[in-house]
Amino acid sequence: MSKLFIPVLLGTSREGRRSEAVAKYIEKLLNEREGVSTTIVDPRELDLPGDGREAEDLKYKEITKNADAFFIVTPEYNHSFPGSLKRMLDSEFSNYKYKPVAIAGVSSGNWGGTRAIQSLVPVLKTLSMVMMSRDVMVTNSREAFDKEGNPTDQHLKPGVNAVIDELLLLATTLRPLQNKQ
Repeated sequence: MSKLFIPVLLGTSREGRRSEAVAKYIEKLLNEREGVSTTIVDPRELDLPGDGREAEDLKYKEITKNADAFFIVTPEYNHSFPGSLKRMLDSEFSNYKYKPVAIAGVSSGNWGGTRAIQSLVPVLKTLSMVMMSRDVMVTNSREAFDKEGNPTDQHLKPGVNAVIDELLLLATTLRPLQNKQ
């Protein structure tokens, strides 16, 4: 069986984004898993539809088509998730069906992106994605990682690995149902 492909969707294109360190950390942990390949999908590098445009990004279309699951890393902006993530999700409706999705919320405060995660739930359900039983919440994002990209909270790694374990189990189980023609 081929490797599971699990892209990490970086939810924002904002300058100074702290969620990028979280995405890189999750990418690192996924790469440590046998039988998994991954990449970070950065909205800055995509030509996404929106704002009245009907264009599509063929690179992103191919990524979503070939993905077995997704790991979304989203900051919380004004009690929700960024518009760049919404455009990513809205652009490839059929390529998300029956694919598991894990979420990491990132916040500079103590809530760890909880409200962004809750705002994503109805969107992901509408896309027929399968959500994990738990999420990753990164609080106090300004201090969450050291200069080498390591988490300063000793509980983050076991929490992320538990979510990855569930994501891999569901990705393997649901793989035969996914539309990859």
